Amino acid sequence: MKKAVFQLEPLTCPSCIKKIETTLQKTPGVRMAKVIFNMSKVKAEFNESEVNANQLEEKFHKLGYEVISTKVS
Repeated sequence: MKKAVFQLEPLTCPSCIKKIETTLQKTPGVRMAKVIFNMSKVKAEFNESEVNANQLEEKFHKLGYEVISTKVS
């Protein structure tokens, strides 16, 4: 199980939280997704055999967010 923290372009509205968390939680391999709104970060746990950090970054792009940085552990 991998953990990642994605720093996004500043989130502007609370509805962003639900949109991001719902999208990631529906993604096969994602076990947990949590938005930290005031820091514009998303924490995620995922099974790398099903999905990787680059694929999750692509999900953010499709939702209209820019990924500033990603830290995977």
